[in-house]
Amino acid sequence: MSVPTALIVEDEIFVALDLERILIDAGYAVKAIAADKLGALDAAQDCSFALVDINLRDGATGPELARMLADEFGLKVVFVTANPGQIAHPSGAVGYVRKPFSESAILTAAAVATARDHAPLEATNGDFVLLV
Repeated sequence: MSVPTALIVEDEIFVALDLERILIDAGYAVKAIAADKLGALDAAQDCSFALVDINLRDGATGPELARMLADEFGLKVVFVTANPGQIAHPSGAVGYVRKPFSESAILTAAAVATARDHAPLEATNGDFVLLV
């Protein structure tokens, strides 16, 4: 069984590196960190899931990017954002984590994004909000 591989889409490098550390310490692989929509699309191949901020270097492109990652690459997307009110519905995302985030919220989000059945994980962490 292969290790789930994440794509981190975040334009604040310290936030992105914190997400990367949390995921790697938990046994996930991280393929890339991208700061904008084009960088994310270039790196999306062979990823299992993506953690995506709403507001990126190229503007509020996170919602559009989430739909593209889900539709074109089959990725499960979780928003990691301080602005959940900007999430468009349907967003293409399975849920969101509000910034500032806890390590447990990120790990719950990663577990949901890599699970085949979300039901047992819905109530695992109150910091993660399921959208589907």
